[in-house]
Amino acid sequence: MLKEITECKIVPVGKRRDGKMRHWCIEHRADATAKYGVKAQRCRNADQVPISSDEVLEFNIDQYKGGIALWGAVPAIYDTTRLAMDRGIHVHARREAGAKKEIDMTYRAVRVFGESFPKEGILITELESIYFMVSSVFGFATKVVLCTLCGYPHLDKDYFSVNPHRRHLCAACGRHFFDAERGIGNPVSLLQEASGVPARPPISANRAIEISQKDYPGGIQVWGSNAALLWTSDLQEEEGIHLHAYKVEGYHPAIDDTYSSVIIDGTQLDPLQVRVLMAQQAMPSLAGRIASLTCSACATDSFELSPSAFTATDERACARCGTPLKVRGRFRKVVPNPLIRLLRQVERSAIRPVQKHSLGLKPEVL
Repeated sequence: MLKEITECKIVPVGKRRDGKMRHWCIEHRADATAKYGVKAQRCRNADQVPISSDEVLEFNIDQYKGGIALWGAVPAIYDTTRLAMDRGIHVHARREAGAKKEIDMTYRAVRVFGESFPKEGILITELESIYFMVSSVFGFATKVVLCTLCGYPHLDKDYFSVNPHRRHLCAACGRHFFDAERGIGNPVSLLQEASGVPARPPISANRAIEISQKDYPGGIQVWGSNAALLWTSDLQEEEGIHLHAYKVEGYHPAIDDTYSSVIIDGTQLDPLQVRVLMAQQAMPSLAGRIASLTCSACATDSFELSPSAFTATDERACARCGTPLKVRGRFRKVVPNPLIRLLRQVERSAIRPVQKHSLGLKPEVL
């Protein structure tokens, strides 16, 4: 059954810096200001499909003593299967330690209950999980930020998920407010605080694999591991490159594990570059602006971490010899990641075309 897209509910929310009126849709929580400060017919998120009740998992954290793990599910950075894109929140849950996983599925949202939780539970949606992943990959901690005007839990998206700040735009009421200190707001922090589970840094998967794509006619999928939104198991979380490889598409993958080293058809993938590319591709402001830049003087591939990894610019220089880097393509302002070139190399030996996925997110506005 198709879900109906809801109608906009647009209200004025004050004036812009130029004195023109700002309008906000409180239904889709998005800007609805047309040119010259006129009320738009529809907001910028008017085509947003609402999350239905059957796409939300509700569970009590206290009933899964064997451990719960929640991750943000985003598209694979490399995918030669014909499987649908996985997005949302992936859930693993065990009743007892060592028992079989009772839950192993992806949902668009989860509502978590527990003795230490609010009576109504804590709702985390796919957007919170995506931007928690982006913040954590680039080394930024998130915090609880509540709108000082309406009390709504604030989520910083896109560019704002990697730039701590005090002035925020509330998605619920559409008004700007100031927090007491600079930070990045994400309701995932509410979930982590209520759970009372101390955060532990993940450890390296410490295992390697080398494969040939021709041995997996059902296709392969590659993701970078990302920090769990919630991890309650006594076992320690692993980080690296997560690989699915299918002998027959649609069946359980022959390979389904996380590795510290992955070589595909002779090309070695770097786990950090994989994680960073996954986060870069989840940022709508960087769409089309991720490029492989190689120094013309010393042949060094450019790879930088924050802030250069999420700030597009045309002023790049080789970190090794200082030679200015030439940017080719549609955009002059880019962020560098050598994995773009390496994945093209892997794609040349693929036995069928690579799927190109998009989360369909839009850049944020002030």
